[in-house]
Amino acid sequence: MTQPFSILIIEDEPLISMMMEDFVDMLGYGLAGTVDSVADALGQIEAGGFDAAILDVHLRDGVCWPVADALAAKNIPFLIATGGHVEPPPAAHADAPQLAKPFTLDGVTTALESLQRA
Repeated sequence: MTQPFSILIIEDEPLISMMMEDFVDMLGYGLAGTVDSVADALGQIEAGGFDAAILDVHLRDGVCWPVADALAAKNIPFLIATGGHVEPPPAAHADAPQLAKPFTLDGVTTALESLQRA
């Protein structure tokens, strides 16, 4: 039996995290965990054990760009989840797929399917 494509959720709003966990589960993906800070995300990236990430722009301890850098360095695909941050992402992540809030099941489905194809 093969393991399902596993997703790490990096989000600092508990209700959004729980909703994303439910979406990931309903869509048949594996949930690798949820973290809410840059520091915890960097530790989880170093530990590995997941196939892709959903990355909120604004985390408990700062903006996500160091996390995006670490994911890219390990060739782990990710979505940038945004509620409409004002500044564009750094040039290194300008082409990263974005998932706009408010999240919908259809939007998450499409976004995660695109990561699997990446």
